[in-house]
Amino acid sequence: MDAKCEISIVVCVYNEEGNIVPLIERIQDALEGYSYEIVYVDDGSTDDTLKELKTCNSKRLKVVELRRNYGQSLALSAGIDVAEGTYIITMDGDLQNDPSDIPAMLDLSKKGNWDLVAGIRKNRKDNVLLRKIPSKIANFIIRRSSGVSIKDYGCTLKLFKKEIAKDLGLYGELHRFIPVLANLEGASITQMEVKHHERTHGTSKYGMGRTVKVMSDLVLMLFFKRYLQKPMHLFGNLGVLIFIAGVLINLYMLILKLQGQDIWGKPLMLVGILFVLTGIQLITFGLFVELQMRTYYESQDKKPYRIRKIHVAEENKVSVAS
Repeated sequence: MDAKCEISIVVCVYNEEGNIVPLIERIQDALEGYSYEIVYVDDGSTDDTLKELKTCNSKRLKVVELRRNYGQSLALSAGIDVAEGTYIITMDGDLQNDPSDIPAMLDLSKKGNWDLVAGIRKNRKDNVLLRKIPSKIANFIIRRSSGVSIKDYGCTLKLFKKEIAKDLGLYGELHRFIPVLANLEGASITQMEVKHHERTHGTSKYGMGRTVKVMSDLVLMLFFKRYLQKPMHLFGNLGVLIFIAGVLINLYMLILKLQGQDIWGKPLMLVGILFVLTGIQLITFGLFVELQMRTYYESQDKKPYRIRKIHVAEENKVSVAS
């Protein structure tokens, strides 16, 4: 492997034995003349995927063997941690992504100084009912909710600058929200159309069940994007509103009581008491989360901001952060 690696291709696989050699050959053909490495992450395969990887004698190949199946997010995270390239490419191991798109993505990133280039699958070769329609619905909801206008969130083929990829913080099922995570890190994002092929070996690991996971993870992403650094604005504001509503209801019930009416057992009174208690709980919870976030940043010396570049004037040597 070259002393300085420009490109790291991270490929996560689970039971893809028939696709290993063909994909490596395609990558080699597409990146001839480039300085690159291929990082394969075997996510606990139960077939001969790992055996196929170990028989490949390429000096450019790294094989990361996970102890069990952790899922795509953690597998991607493991591959990115091992990658040494200045630019990191993520792609599927099922031959549906085309490595010949990588040089164009690299050129686009360099010319526009983009931190992330996301692929848009052109003429997608997937089942319309089970894959395309749910994907379009999920993409629309994520775009509208997150404010990050990426056309195809489900396309794994993406190019990152190393510093962005290393700070993504992938876990759970958050690989579907990589552009949102990159946006949280202050990344500049663009997209381009890429080729998409039909699967020829193996079976798809995706189904309709993942749509539910996308929706639940979206709630987490919205919290990250809007309230990660100010959780009290979510829990505190909601708690205050509910508490005030409860107090107003109870005041109304008190007036009725002073007028001689029997208020005991009225549903509205119970609602007022419930609102007051819920409001107090939300405000208290917001305070605890606020303290936790401060501990998160301060204990690890993390910064709640990201500096893209520091410009230093030649004459007076004054630093200006952009």
